[in-house]
Amino acid sequence: MRSRMFHLWQDKPVKTWNPFVGCGFNCSYCWARKMARRLKCDRCREFVPHVHPERLDPRLVPKSGIVFVGDMGDIACQPKEIKLVLQFIEYFQLKHSTTFFFETKSPFFYLLVFPELADLKPEKTIYSTTIETNRTTTRRYSNAPDTERRYAAMRLLDGRKHVSIEPIMDFDPDVMFKWITEIEPEIVSIGYDNYNNHLPEPPLAKTLKLIEDLEASGIIVERKTLREAQKK
Repeated sequence: MRSRMFHLWQDKPVKTWNPFVGCGFNCSYCWARKMARRLKCDRCREFVPHVHPERLDPRLVPKSGIVFVGDMGDIACQPKEIKLVLQFIEYFQLKHSTTFFFETKSPFFYLLVFPELADLKPEKTIYSTTIETNRTTTRRYSNAPDTERRYAAMRLLDGRKHVSIEPIMDFDPDVMFKWITEIEPEIVSIGYDNYNNHLPEPPLAKTLKLIEDLEASGIIVERKTLREAQKK
């Protein structure tokens, strides 16, 4: 169990729990795929989507606070065994106050699959997606659904929501502001690439203006790595 800091939720670290690992979106800037090469499990090292049933153990999950489910993979890419994970969480939520945080680059999964697999407590469940930019730039770096489709799905989704604009890529301010405010997230996390992947980054002043506008609209913004754009 590792800690990932979301300073703005209860001012406490968010614990990460990885009952599944792996992703099929092949994002060129993925830090998790590189980290997985150090793991003992063969499927983890190959980053093949799979579930670890032995991690569905109540002793491994905090009984309070926020738990990020699967930061080493994308839940939308997992095999049918993902049902076991969601059933475990559903049972766990009945007994404990833990809030579970999910993130995917294919948020239609939340609309189409979650209702069939689990009846999670809405007050104890946070749904997140990554929207690096409003432009089609991401097609060059990832096989994930276009960000416009992610925005459309998140806009339709009810419940507690979060958006990660990380690693941020150059964007159109009016469109990006419209997308995020229409999604109505509790919090938005914004940050630049930490791993020197030579992405098409926006000028820092442009990013800071987006943050200012989002905060003025009433959205809480978590500032992550903010720096001048690197030249490609």
